[in-house]
Formats: sequence, C-alpha cells, structure tokens
Amino acid sequence: MNSIASDKRAAGTTEHVKIRICRTEDGWELPLPEYMTPGAAGMDIYAAVTEERSIAPGGRALIPTGLRVALPVGYEAQIRPRSGLAIKHGVTLLNSPGTIDSDYRGEVKVIVINHGDEPFIVKRGDRIAQMIIQSVVKAVFIETASLEDTSRGHGGFGHTGV
Repeated sequence: MNSIASDKRAAGTTEHVKIRICRTEDGWELPLPEYMTPGAAGMDIYAAVTEERSIAPGGRALIPTGLRVALPVGYEAQIRPRSGLAIKHGVTLLNSPGTIDSDYRGEVKVIVINHGDEPFIVKRGDRIAQMIIQSVVKAVFIETASLEDTSRGHGGFGHTGV
C-alpha cells in the first residue's frame, strides 16, 4: 500500500470520485443513489417499476432502476443485495455482486430472486439494491511452467475442516 493510501485510511478520510448520472424516462422523480449513513459504503438504489411486480417464491425478475451512469475509466459499480430484504423476505440478487463497467451506458437493472416463502411485491421507489463504487486493477498474466509451493498447496473446498 502506498503512503498516500495509508495516510488517508489512518486519517479517516475517503476518496471521492465524480460520476455522471442521468435518469431514464421511467426514473425521473426517483431519488438518485444516496448513502443512508455517514459510514455507509453502499448507496441505496430504487426500483423504477411502472407498476407493482410480484415475484413468486423461487421466482426472479429484472427490475429497472431508472438510472444510467458514466463511470470513469478505472472504476466499476458493484450492485449488491440489501441485507434487510434478505433477512426479512428472503430476497436477494442473482449475479451478485453485479458489475457495471466504465464503458456501459445502458440502464442499471438488478436481477432479484425471491428465496422466501411468500410472493414478494416490488413497488415503485422501493430501495431494491445498493451500489458500491470501486477502483479496478487490471491484471497482466505471465505464463509459467510451474508455480511455487505453499503450505495450502492444492487444498480447497473445505480442506481445513468444518
């Protein structure tokens, strides 16, 4: 970690990035993404459905948010479930976290699945997911004939016990 990043963390400051955002025709009066508390990492995003949508137990639906974003190169938006929906209703997101790339300009939509026992109703303006902005690191792979050994080795899928 470089000294600037460690100084920011030690001082309790947060990096800010400006992101251009526009609303779709169906999202014109919904709130923009917002942090609900000063320490929140994720911004709540809202359902821009034009009529209530019922998601049956075991069912899934693509829910629009009414938002389009232009993320700067080097950033992504991660779309994640809301814990309150998960614990109260058994509702979460598939493909989670979803990634919005810096070159995507379409509407942000979320794939909602109902793992609960009752139908889940999505209403216009419901806080349906959260969006986290992250910097992106690009990998460069270097092919090699072998890799160094570690104490873990090939162990995986529960190799350390219950």
